[in-house]
Amino acid sequence: MCDQHGPASLSGTVSPPDPAVEAAQVRALWEPLGLPGIIDVHTHFMPKNVMDKVWDYFSAAGPKIGRPWPITYREAEDARVERLRSYGVLAFSSMLYPHKPEMGAWLNSWSAEFASRHPDCLHTSTFFPEPGVSDYVRDAIDAGTRVFKSHIQVGEYDPRDPLLDPVWGQLTEAQVPTVIHCGGGPVPGTFTGPEPIAAVLERFPTLPLIIAHMGMGEYTEFLDLTEKYPNVYLDTTMAFTDFVEEALPFPPAERGRLADLGDKILLGTDFPNIPYPYAEQLEALIELGLGEDWLRAVWHGNAARLFDL
Repeated sequence: MCDQHGPASLSGTVSPPDPAVEAAQVRALWEPLGLPGIIDVHTHFMPKNVMDKVWDYFSAAGPKIGRPWPITYREAEDARVERLRSYGVLAFSSMLYPHKPEMGAWLNSWSAEFASRHPDCLHTSTFFPEPGVSDYVRDAIDAGTRVFKSHIQVGEYDPRDPLLDPVWGQLTEAQVPTVIHCGGGPVPGTFTGPEPIAAVLERFPTLPLIIAHMGMGEYTEFLDLTEKYPNVYLDTTMAFTDFVEEALPFPPAERGRLADLGDKILLGTDFPNIPYPYAEQLEALIELGLGEDWLRAVWHGNAARLFDL
């Protein structure tokens, strides 16, 4: 896999790869497939003060990480947007999430403004189980949100919380997907794992969910849910890369199911919060050996269909 890192700094970050060199490297991976570009459903853009705190947490290898995690793309917001565009990313998201009450509506206001400045961003919103959550989720849907983000691990909340019942109902009715970090990786949380989400889906069987990180930590169980429910998808975020395979390897026995579910897997990367260059995610997917049609679907076709792009 590629190694375009610069030298590590004392803060635990690395020098970002040269933009022009990296853009050519990424494009060389997808252009031979005849695609117009790629769609990345799992990228992070947040208010600067929030992003800085997230980066500091990762660089310090906080307790929900459990290992060193230098940020490769610790750059200004505009530079990060231009990187994605230079790679040929046609659409991306602004995954953001609250870790406590009274943050969700404010984050949604910021992300709406961000999406208005960047029309290639899928307007992203979020929520937290708190009084009034159904009101600001409804406002976000009415404002044109294309995708929501739920982070069970960081938020430390139960998706079965009764305060979220109206939210799941609204998202089911509107058919707006939620990218949900509910797997136990990198470190399990109180409410992570397949059981809480399975219980939600039993009550809302047509709820559109995109399981982040392929369900890292419980791959088999989340593959089962993806097979069982028509509107459940998986994103590839960090899965299959050397960094994740060292700690939470994808079961070799399940490789065949990736092909079977090829129409329900979406490209995600976690850019910019990754400890390696962007191209490594694409290279890891190529190395699965599932063929060019599979890559075309995962890198572009499935998300284009889901988001009507």
